[in-house]
Amino acid sequence: MEQAVAPSSPPQATVAAGGHTGKAIHDASCISCHDSGVYSRTDRKMTDFTMLAAQVRRCDANLGTKLFDEDLNNVTAYLNETYYKFPKP
Repeated sequence: MEQAVAPSSPPQATVAAGGHTGKAIHDASCISCHDSGVYSRTDRKMTDFTMLAAQVRRCDANLGTKLFDEDLNNVTAYLNETYYKFPKP
């Protein structure tokens, strides 16, 4: 007789509807200071992937959110894939 086995862990709750973990973190943390218009403006300050990653870390420090490195990397990846399209170093 077979026994039903419950899943060992629930699905990851932080993945946003669009499927990107970075979006969920962004929506929970970043939009408290600014909307997405800052990423698509013509005079944007970011010029490459390294600068974008550094800015995400600065925002984390300024807000005191204390995100894990993995979360910061996910936010950077989400922003880059969605708005910036910089080549990764």
